[in-house]
Formats: sequence, structure tokens, C-alpha cells
Amino acid sequence: MNIALGCDHAGFALKEEVRRVIEEAGHKVKDVGTFSEEPVDYPDFAEKVGLEILQGKADRGITLCGSGVGACIAANKMRGIRAGVCHDVYTAAQCVEHDDVNLLCLGARVIGPVIVKRLVETFLEAEFKTEERYVRRLNKILAIEKRAGE
Repeated sequence: MNIALGCDHAGFALKEEVRRVIEEAGHKVKDVGTFSEEPVDYPDFAEKVGLEILQGKADRGITLCGSGVGACIAANKMRGIRAGVCHDVYTAAQCVEHDDVNLLCLGARVIGPVIVKRLVETFLEAEFKTEERYVRRLNKILAIEKRAGE
């Protein structure tokens, strides 16, 4: 898979570990920044990652900010992006399997390199389950998104 990767200054230190995990799992990484610990605004980088997905340049994305929440809120404003904050392995798998999440948001001030490895691996290995109940629920989410854009 092609994975878009982005962060704000709070996520910068952990971003290289995420890149390493993605590449070791056999995937390609497109790093959209930031490229230093100089303060920047997380919505800018959440949008860059989301656009990579929406433009078909990336299959999934990963963002890092301080808590993961801000980047998640920003990314979810984009039609077609389903972002989730995950700080445990169960949620990292379930969000893809049940909700077809395409953008993982991580809080670099919440987790460290050991757990980030397991979270990223789990997120990348997970696949959406096409059982009727999950498809039905996803279709309801897509309908809400459509109505909100009208």
C-alpha cells in the first residue's frame, strides 16, 4: 500500500519511527511534513494527508499531533476521509474492520515508540469486513456525510 504520513511539530520526533514501521511492513511512504520541530498548525498537515488519500495517491494515511485529536477533527472535515484516534491495538484494528477508517491519528504525547509500532502494524494489516452489518453502518455514515454537504 501507499501510505501518506504527516505530523505537526509535536509529532515530529515520533514520525521517523512510524516511517520505519511502515517501510518494514513492505509499504511505501509519502511524507508530507512537517520536517522540523518548528511550531506549525496540525490542520495543515491533516489536510495534506487527507488529500493524498482523496486524490488516490495514498491508500491510507497516518497523522501525528500532540494528542491525535486535533488532526482527527481536521481530517474528518474532508468528505471521504474517515479518521480515528487510536491509542490501543483493539481500536487500531476495529476502526478499519468495522468502520473502514482510512486515516489513523496518533497522539505523540500520549504514546511512545513501542506502542506506536504495534498500532501502525495493526492498522496496516486490518481490512474492512464486508459483513452486511458493517456495510450497512458504513452506508449510513456515508449518507450522513452526503446530507451534511448538501
